[in-house]
Amino acid sequence: MANNFRDIPPSRKCTKTFSNYRSFKPFIAIDFNRKCGYTDCSDFWFGGTNTFHIDHFKPWKKYPKLKTSYSNLVYCCSYVNILKSDDDGSYLDPCDVDYNAHFERDNNGNIIPKNTSSEAKYMHSKLKLYLKRYQIIWKLDQLLLSMKKLQVAINEPKNAAIKQDLINLHFDLSTELTDYIEYLKGNQ
Repeated sequence: MANNFRDIPPSRKCTKTFSNYRSFKPFIAIDFNRKCGYTDCSDFWFGGTNTFHIDHFKPWKKYPKLKTSYSNLVYCCSYVNILKSDDDGSYLDPCDVDYNAHFERDNNGNIIPKNTSSEAKYMHSKLKLYLKRYQIIWKLDQLLLSMKKLQVAINEPKNAAIKQDLINLHFDLSTELTDYIEYLKGNQ
């Protein structure tokens, strides 16, 4: 069964201008829902806004006039930004294109390019969107969303029976978190 790649698309809303593109960081983090524009992974799993990068969709070394253009900036994790670097290949702008039409996730959270999208296939390969870190982070995000929903339900006196579900979900989250930590340590 396929899942949407993302539920809330990013949208560039900032109208400010700056002479240094790094000054846009607080605005772009909000506009991108504090998620990587290319992987949709939440920034807090990587250490928050301080560790995330600002990618130039069109490389500023090749398009110097776009260096401080907000419409050319993408909030992304350092892994993707380093891999993309100054490549001017077939990329899909996260704000201009519905990524759900080009990518999906399987039930384990793996990012899958759709066969009908040559751009998605290119990005999947070039940006290594197949890496396990993105699958694990997606699963952790899903668990956190479920836990928040259960927290609301658990506070309802009529839902006393749901307490065991919350305990089970906490167990699942701890298992996923342990797997992620072992992955980061290089033990997987």
